[in-house]
Amino acid sequence: MGFKKYLKANLKHQKQCAMTKQKPLKIAVYSGEVPSTTFIERLIDGLAEAGHTIYLFGARTGRLGYRNGVKNFSYKQNRLYKLLYLAHYTILLWMFRPKDKLQLDALLKTRSKTLLYEKVKCYPVLWHRPDIFHIQWAKGLSDWMWVRDFGIKIVVSFLGTHINYSPITIPEIGLMYKKHFPNVDGFHAVSKAIALKGTLYGADRNKIKVVYSGMDLDTLDLHQETPKNEIFKMISVGRAHWVKGYTYAIDACKILKNSNFLFEYTIVGGLGDLELEHQIHDLGLANEVKLMGRLPFENIKHYINRADVLLLPSVEEGIANVVLEAMALKTIVLSTDCGGMNEVIENGKNGFLIPVRDPEAMAEAIFHLKTIPTEVKQDIVNRAKKTVDRQHSERQMAEGIIELYERTMQT
Repeated sequence: MGFKKYLKANLKHQKQCAMTKQKPLKIAVYSGEVPSTTFIERLIDGLAEAGHTIYLFGARTGRLGYRNGVKNFSYKQNRLYKLLYLAHYTILLWMFRPKDKLQLDALLKTRSKTLLYEKVKCYPVLWHRPDIFHIQWAKGLSDWMWVRDFGIKIVVSFLGTHINYSPITIPEIGLMYKKHFPNVDGFHAVSKAIALKGTLYGADRNKIKVVYSGMDLDTLDLHQETPKNEIFKMISVGRAHWVKGYTYAIDACKILKNSNFLFEYTIVGGLGDLELEHQIHDLGLANEVKLMGRLPFENIKHYINRADVLLLPSVEEGIANVVLEAMALKTIVLSTDCGGMNEVIENGKNGFLIPVRDPEAMAEAIFHLKTIPTEVKQDIVNRAKKTVDRQHSERQMAEGIIELYERTMQT
């Protein structure tokens, strides 16, 4: 990089830091894998754009391509690489921070997990010592409470699965939350509904900040006009799991077929699920309901763009990212009124809400959608797009998270 380019980049960095009203922070965004989910990658990008230094730890699972300001300290899933990686940080700690190393080793020995693996995970964090360690998956919290002993602040995200039903279906997780949540420095919740769930396990409501998920809205291709399919096309996107409510959607499809309603329903992410395959066969819906495997987002956009409706039949959610994506793509959304979905969808105005676990209501809503005039549909999707632009941009998400970090650093 030439001197002029360097100077320009440095001035931009300083300006961004001034906008945060505080000196740049060193922030570890941790999910255990690098790269991570779309949501987490968007968060990393937004935080780096704001001028903070982002540290990435964990197992490397794919190709990397991060902007300046993102420091990658991940390790390859290779035994020899991990041994060399561990040796590197062991030497650094022995030479320059031996007391810290001995203190951490004593903590790690109290665990029943493989000690070498724990050191591979933890030594880099101890050496680089970020200001904040932001845990994306709450279920892994107990592995990282030790960082507070070294002056590192812990922030935990409340995302759907880990708060809505994991602590219910696995009681040990609920007990772990109740043990550690009172000692966490800050919490990020993706919806008001999920923030309330977090308080049930001891999270201090004064330490919780609701920050809605953000998207890079400039990269989305929008409908030029409302789709005009001869057969009504519906799509759902998400892994095959009971919480996604696909069985209720398939029951609704049976009601539609019995009423001679012509439709096609595609579940992206449902391929190979024996329960869904059996239900489709048992109800005689093989020609109407299709299960597909997981697809890259570029492919998913193609299907959403051409659908008449994005169907979210979930039993529980935070705020589903696929709904936000569909709204940004100007595809009508029909969602169950679960979790925080009513924080983004106003029934009849920018989308439609139906009760949870109600195939009859779902089928009735689909009948209704088919009859809505084109100009009314256009008004609905335009309002949906404005909703997403207003409260779900990447910039809004990054600014909200930074506010949480700054507040956490002051406590």
